[in-house]
Amino acid sequence: MRIVKSPGAMQRLAKRWQREGIRVGLVPTMGCLHAGHLSLVHRARRLTGKDGKVVVSIYVNPAQFGPREDFTSYPRDFMRDARLCRESGVDVVFAPTNAQMYPANSRGPFSTFVVEEDLSRRMEGASRPMHFRGVTTVVAKLFNLVRPTLAVFGSKDYQQASVIKRMVRDLNFPLRIVVAPTVREPDGLAMSSRNKYLRGPLRRQAVTLRHSIQRIRAAVRKSPTPIRAARLKSELRKFIERASAVRLDYVEFFDPERLTPASKVAPGTHMALAAFVGKTRLIDNASL
Repeated sequence: MRIVKSPGAMQRLAKRWQREGIRVGLVPTMGCLHAGHLSLVHRARRLTGKDGKVVVSIYVNPAQFGPREDFTSYPRDFMRDARLCRESGVDVVFAPTNAQMYPANSRGPFSTFVVEEDLSRRMEGASRPMHFRGVTTVVAKLFNLVRPTLAVFGSKDYQQASVIKRMVRDLNFPLRIVVAPTVREPDGLAMSSRNKYLRGPLRRQAVTLRHSIQRIRAAVRKSPTPIRAARLKSELRKFIERASAVRLDYVEFFDPERLTPASKVAPGTHMALAAFVGKTRLIDNASL
């Protein structure tokens, strides 16, 4: 396995693979890898084949964090991540620095960003202003540097995957976006690097997010008619905040393609929610 830190070196390697007709699968991550990330690596390997290349980017992107968010404390363990990548058959780990990804020099600061203006407005976009601008910008840069045939993302970040698919369509990136299923802990909590923040009672209460989804699924399944979204939101807020350490940020019911809010909830509606467990913000989603 090769570790590449220079964007220029990564792009030269990608151009060589492109000339040789090699399929390349990219798995963008912010590191602190877990079984969910590794499932994306394995999917990329299956899709690129034994003669293809799998690249994992490890980069904690400052542009997608707000001023009061956890950029400085975000868990990092590059040596462990590199070992896991090597054991999983990754060909290249791309690990640039902030100065390399957002260069500034005597001619001026870094000042070009990629903005999606439809799917990114609600939910995470409303709760975390500028977040998706950072996501789309860094992912666009990764696509230009790695030149992948395909890129694999997890469905835990459902809105993010939808935004990236729209960016790829709108800007004519010549690659396929693959969205893989969410990987969960044995108790149902969606795997996340931020789960490392949770200890003791906080970890036990975090599973409330999964229980909330199961509760709504059961209600939708039993109801002979669509249920008003406003009613479900009110009931869900009360249910979630019964857990003393959990505070709901948002819950939304929406069309899975356009992400437009649904006033009534029925089978086929998608739901997403975000909540603070102590100081840790977690997200989850599901098709109902």
